[in-house]
Amino acid sequence: MLGRWLSTWRYRDTVLTLCTLAFLVTMVGRLAISPVVPAITDEFGVSNTAIGVALSGMWLTYGLVQYPSGVLADRYGDRTVVLVSVGGTATACLIVAVAPIFGVFFLATVLLGALAGLHFSVATTLLSRLYDNVGSAIGVHNAGGTIAGLATPVAVAWVANRYGWRPAVAITFVLGVPIFVLFALRVRPVEPRRTEEPLRDRFRLKPMVDLLSRPSIVFTLWLAVVGEFAWQGIASFLPTLLVERHGQSTALAGALFSLYFVAQGIGQVGIGIVADRVGRDGVTAGCMVVGIVGIAALTLQSGLVVLATGAVLLGVSMSFGPAVLPRFFEEMSDEERSAGFGLVRTVYMIVASLGSVVLGILADLFDWGVSFGFLAVLLAFVAATLAINWVLDLDY
Repeated sequence: MLGRWLSTWRYRDTVLTLCTLAFLVTMVGRLAISPVVPAITDEFGVSNTAIGVALSGMWLTYGLVQYPSGVLADRYGDRTVVLVSVGGTATACLIVAVAPIFGVFFLATVLLGALAGLHFSVATTLLSRLYDNVGSAIGVHNAGGTIAGLATPVAVAWVANRYGWRPAVAITFVLGVPIFVLFALRVRPVEPRRTEEPLRDRFRLKPMVDLLSRPSIVFTLWLAVVGEFAWQGIASFLPTLLVERHGQSTALAGALFSLYFVAQGIGQVGIGIVADRVGRDGVTAGCMVVGIVGIAALTLQSGLVVLATGAVLLGVSMSFGPAVLPRFFEEMSDEERSAGFGLVRTVYMIVASLGSVVLGILADLFDWGVSFGFLAVLLAFVAATLAINWVLDLDY
């Protein structure tokens, strides 16, 4: 059985596996902070809003580098950019862990977002060239984030309870080093595609505007902006919601956060396969509706079973990526994909980076119920626009 399985293993499967592990590192780095937000606010004496600004800064720089990452991949090769991302993420997390004051913590968190952001667009574009069923490949690749979501909250909570939040955040460095080495050894150097074109020519405004003005791209950007806005807010503050609104312990909140990512991991692979077969928009709308139900369960009830059910539903909802992202590739030529996908990622990630700070402000001004209820309203708007697109046959 093992021999038969190994005989069907191809190089592209190695690339997919190592890209998934690389994504795991960049996701662990970004998620390791969320479960210890209460400890960080206590140590530095800052508010939820201040932490929200730091996390939004992380997501903002994560989004800003998406387009440059594609340009750099065309110039220097996909492998090089991914290696810089993995090694840089591990190093930035180490700096966060040893930050003596909040200012250093803030700057290191922002740097972490930039370095982690180099990975996703480049790796996803690389996989789109290796796989025909790109939705399924993206689903597997995104499972790296899910594995991170499963392991990170539990590991961080355990380490934080035993040793403090700083060693807990530093686990990304311990994980990142061996994966960096594996990627360097097993993934072949990729020939750069546009080595002669000056980098400044890749940042000319007109080609960017032409791409972003295509109606189908604009519509898909709307779907991605709202979905990612919700994802980032949830990733930043779901454990805090469970602790401060429902009185759960840090360990139990971390376990429920892990459950959320387990559901997301299973959902990512399943939704990618289903969307490839039956259509992307219906699957995306279903994700939004499930998310509304999950938020209601997590904000209106305190029972453990209800909270666990809400975490599962919300995890399935936030698995929308494999249904939405292939829409972009369908509208781009092969030559456009590296920089083009990076460009649209930059646009929707910049807007979506406000998720953390908006949720933090709403929680400080009102409460966590209002904060997460705002996300439910946004998800309802997405479902409604998809329904209108289908009913009126607008073909966006």
